[in-house]
Amino acid sequence: MRPPRVYTLAPGVPFVDALAAGLRARLGAAPEALATARIFLPTRRACRALSLAFVRQAGERPILLPRMTPLGDVDEDDLAFDEAEASGIGGGYGFDLPPAISRLRRHLLLTQLVTEALGGASRPAQAAHLAGELARLFDQVHTERLDLRDLGRLVPDDLARHWQVTLAFLQPLASRWQAMLDTEGCIDPALHRDRLLSAQAAAWRMHPPSTPVIAAGSTGSQPATADLLKVIASLPAGAVVLPGLDTYADEDVWRAIDVGPDEPDFALAQTHPQFGLAALLRRFGITREDVRPWPAPGIGDVDLGRAELIRRALAPAACSERAFAAPPIAPAACDGIAAIEAASPEEEARSIALIMRQTLEAPGRTAALVTPDRLLARRVGAALDRWGIAIDDSGGQPLSETGPATFLRLIARMVVERFAPVPLLAALKHPLAACGQAPTLFRRHVRDLEHHALRGLRPAPGMDGLRQAITPVSDPDRADSPAVADDLAHLLDALDAATQPFARLRDCGAVSLAEIVAAHVATAEALGATDRIPGSKRLWRSDAGEALAGFISELAHAARHDPLVALAEYPDLLDVLMGGCVVRPRWGRHPRLAIWGPLEARLQRADVMILGSLNEESWPPKAHPSPWMSRPMMQDFGLPLPERRIGLSAHDFAQCLAAPEVWLTRARRREGAPTVPCRWLLRLQTLLRDSAWMRNNAETARSLLHWQRQLDEPAAIVPGKAPAPTPPGEARPRRLSVTQVETWIRDPYAIYARHILKLRPLKPIDASPEAADFGTCVHTAIRRFLEDKPNFARDDDEERLLVCGRDAFGELMQRPGVRAFWWRRFERIARWIVNTERTRRDAVAASGVEIDGAIELATPGGAFLLVAKADRIDRLTDGTLSVIDYKTGEPPSEKDVLAGLAPQLPLEAAIAEAGGFTGMRPGPVAALEYWRLRGDDKDGVKRIKAIDTLADDALSGLRELIACFDDPRTPYASRPRPHLAPHFDDYAHLARVKEWAGGGDEADE
Repeated sequence: MRPPRVYTLAPGVPFVDALAAGLRARLGAAPEALATARIFLPTRRACRALSLAFVRQAGERPILLPRMTPLGDVDEDDLAFDEAEASGIGGGYGFDLPPAISRLRRHLLLTQLVTEALGGASRPAQAAHLAGELARLFDQVHTERLDLRDLGRLVPDDLARHWQVTLAFLQPLASRWQAMLDTEGCIDPALHRDRLLSAQAAAWRMHPPSTPVIAAGSTGSQPATADLLKVIASLPAGAVVLPGLDTYADEDVWRAIDVGPDEPDFALAQTHPQFGLAALLRRFGITREDVRPWPAPGIGDVDLGRAELIRRALAPAACSERAFAAPPIAPAACDGIAAIEAASPEEEARSIALIMRQTLEAPGRTAALVTPDRLLARRVGAALDRWGIAIDDSGGQPLSETGPATFLRLIARMVVERFAPVPLLAALKHPLAACGQAPTLFRRHVRDLEHHALRGLRPAPGMDGLRQAITPVSDPDRADSPAVADDLAHLLDALDAATQPFARLRDCGAVSLAEIVAAHVATAEALGATDRIPGSKRLWRSDAGEALAGFISELAHAARHDPLVALAEYPDLLDVLMGGCVVRPRWGRHPRLAIWGPLEARLQRADVMILGSLNEESWPPKAHPSPWMSRPMMQDFGLPLPERRIGLSAHDFAQCLAAPEVWLTRARRREGAPTVPCRWLLRLQTLLRDSAWMRNNAETARSLLHWQRQLDEPAAIVPGKAPAPTPPGEARPRRLSVTQVETWIRDPYAIYARHILKLRPLKPIDASPEAADFGTCVHTAIRRFLEDKPNFARDDDEERLLVCGRDAFGELMQRPGVRAFWWRRFERIARWIVNTERTRRDAVAASGVEIDGAIELATPGGAFLLVAKADRIDRLTDGTLSVIDYKTGEPPSEKDVLAGLAPQLPLEAAIAEAGGFTGMRPGPVAALEYWRLRGDDKDGVKRIKAIDTLADDALSGLRELIACFDDPRTPYASRPRPHLAPHFDDYAHLARVKEWAGGGDEADE
């Protein structure tokens, strides 16, 4: 073969446009001329970009496009070679290969292999994660043309003990994997790709095609790709076009880059952007002088000043001192470059969106965000939504985060967790859920289910627990409570029928994964059906639905012979298997804006290039450690080290930086932690630190950050005011309890919200037991005991009180925290109560427990009913009464009681003296007592002193309060006296306290 024909396109040149122009000049302008050529490009997206370049240059003239094949420089899924054509050449070059095993089939088989090797000690999801890392290792081994059988040449004694264990585990695993592949009749995808490339190279080496073959845009970082490029470069009508070879670097710089693997600076040299191209030229056996510029008629010249800036900023370490000490960079070289440091990723995304939106103001101009940070890409897409702009994100969206896949994952969690409140509501509130009903009706029924059964303490597990929870549906504010109960019963029946195929597997132990997937899909389609549209038509439509259908089909086929899996392990396993699957956007979103990965940006150019998330661990990407091999093991075995990936990332950075207009953006903090700027950005800023560019850029950055802040800045900030509603007199309450009177004094707005607006606080979903629940249990236990045996006179009194406590705690005793903490506290409370009651039983004639009482007060505005439920009232042997209140929290201070700020007991005393309690004759109140029942050494009786006129004073104060609020002009203000605000306020959010409170505790609630 003739010497290699190798060309290059400088970084500042739009690669695909220049390539298209050169090919048209080379092959002729006839419409069919291009059809004779075959072009190899790194990715399918590059093929699509080149197609558009040909169309742009053809204008309105017809054109036949060349055959374009993606090489897959990095993580390419498949290669499309014409094997029939190659086999027709003769000679048997290896095109008759076993098929590549599918991704999911390989993942499942490796999961089975890892599980067996670990002796079943790992969960399926953990084994699947390790299997994914093992598949990645096998791909690296095959890509680098290594042999798994050579693992034995690693010296175990040179490794740490845990790596020796890993190596001993890995060696037989590799042998068993090869046996599995032989049984399947398949080979690893990377090995399949390598053999196809090698076969194509061998076929063309022996029988060169006469038609043009061009390989463009690849750096040949993989051996098989490099070998094929070498063959293509030597074909009679072949050529290789390299992206961004630096033909102007001086010899000292190039010698620092072009080093071999046996040289001491090899690892450091790999981090340079030109290292990959230098290694490829060495493989070709040529020098830089043998590489010619690709002729591209009509394409602009290279900006040599910008090229010098990039060369010096990214100089090798051995030459960096000389590069930075050289004369200053020409100011024109920095024209069009701007760097933005935002405070957060959100601010960075808004700034990028603003740059893109501004670009659209100029007719025909294009902009592209280049970033490996998928989260930033999604944030920018969301920020552009404010202008109704749908952007083409080449990275796509993870399948697991799409609507249909999320629905499937939520259903799996719901069934596995036996319809626990949170996963149940998450699944039923998904937009795809309808369960055979009209979606709007279904949403209403789900809200009713949440309100009546799922708020508060968790119901019993399973469908039976939900049915028990909806049995006592009764809402005094809704006249349709019976109908709601029927609707909820029908909803649960439909839910039970829909999930039955899936839920029945829960109690079947380990079952086939294929059977689980089939049942899962059946349940999802049943839950996704409406009253008019079957679930199969709703679940699998759109790009995301089609991608999910393909994944499920492949999973079902791949799992046909799989080992058994317990349903409880299925959701986590599904998440791992779904990882890495991506839904690509449809072609045809905004034609002038795009989001590219660094590899795609290598060959494409927009008028405005934005390099986003320029932080370490993004540029270059973070090197994730392998669980199977340490860095020394990888080096000894011959696998590439992370430095090579750094060099490839540096090459992508240099290619993008050469664009005429470039924005470099980063966020100073991410998730609350400071970030480290990208090393190449730091070198660029260091090189330009004393230049006028730094001063001008600071002003540009301030202006852009100011405008992005203005996007969400309100026109004016109006201080909020505390609500002070004044409802009409007829709407004001004429009945309150003694406990609500204290709320009336401290926070009238809470009375307004509860009794006038009829708002009730919702309990948390799947709530944990709270202090109020503990108090309720203690009160119930004491009531049951006193109703059974009011006098404490037997030796088993404490045990009987504990029995009442167990009944009162009920299902709460199944919670470990309740048994460990609350029950121990109640045992101490029971002991204290029994001892206390025995010391005072001779002075007590009778006791009333949780008795209702009421008194009607005549006020100028009309009758007002004061009601109460006393914890306990004792009639003493002298005929007087003792009013007792149990407090499992802290009782109010005597100062607040005497000042009328805690009027509960004084008002109960007034009702008792008036004979207002059921079954309790009137009598003078001789004692007001708070019993502190917290189960610690501070439990005791707190008696209020000076109570002679306390009840009358409380009634008098209440009448004045009623008269005040009977005036329609009196507002129900929120926290009129902040220092008296209640510690717990169910309506603080409704009153928007945080918006108007000036400080103090009320601002922090």
